[in-house]
Amino acid sequence: QVQLVESGGGLVRPGGSLRLSCTVSGSIRDIKNMGWYRQGPGKERELVAVITSNHGTIYADSVKGRFTISRDNAKNSVSLQMNSLKPEDTAVYYCHVDRIATMWEELYDNWGQGTQVTVSS
Repeated sequence: QVQLVESGGGLVRPGGSLRLSCTVSGSIRDIKNMGWYRQGPGKERELVAVITSNHGTIYADSVKGRFTISRDNAKNSVSLQMNSLKPEDTAVYYCHVDRIATMWEELYDNWGQGTQVTVSS
């Protein structure tokens, strides 16, 4: 059974930093694009950052220069380093993987359970 397990959320003051991690567990053969989305209070879910299997990256304009996405293909994991956090970064952050190939099947549009990030003084 494939699971996306997230960690690293919490409460931080403006200007602070947090690091989110997401590990894909199971009998994994291949993972394509990995990313992070977020949904703030009363807002639609939005893309934060994506990293391809070849480590190409895309960032939302609102986080460029502050957030860094990275992945470890050997560990089937993706991380999001968030610096210079602002109150408007407050949201539930979700790990997303668009395609996971296991030993027996291919799974599409896979989501983690979400982790809360709150930026407040």
